[in-house]
Amino acid sequence: MSDLLKAVEAPANPNIPELTPGDAVSVHVKIKEGTRERIQEFKGTVLFVRGSGNDASFTVRRLASNGIGVERTFLTRSPRVDKVVVERHSVVRRARLFFLRDRTGKSARLKQKF
Repeated sequence: MSDLLKAVEAPANPNIPELTPGDAVSVHVKIKEGTRERIQEFKGTVLFVRGSGNDASFTVRRLASNGIGVERTFLTRSPRVDKVVVERHSVVRRARLFFLRDRTGKSARLKQKF
């Protein structure tokens, strides 16, 4: 049975590094508009990383205009994700940073890891 599951499993995306909650990342995603394809950048903080294997994903949160929070979930093995650039690592004590949803401004900052 495990041989069958391995045959169906998608290959790992080499452009996605090891991510941890609290990382400030820039995710470059391929967007298809009609017949054209372009790359769109989504910058934010990794809230959590879930799963392993084919269904592994990570969620990134950023503040859009007027302080509105936008969260987007990306599949780790998706060919739509062009690359992920980790801009900085932060010190966090939790695996899921849901408390950032209620905060804006200075209280939403995380300490940088050196």
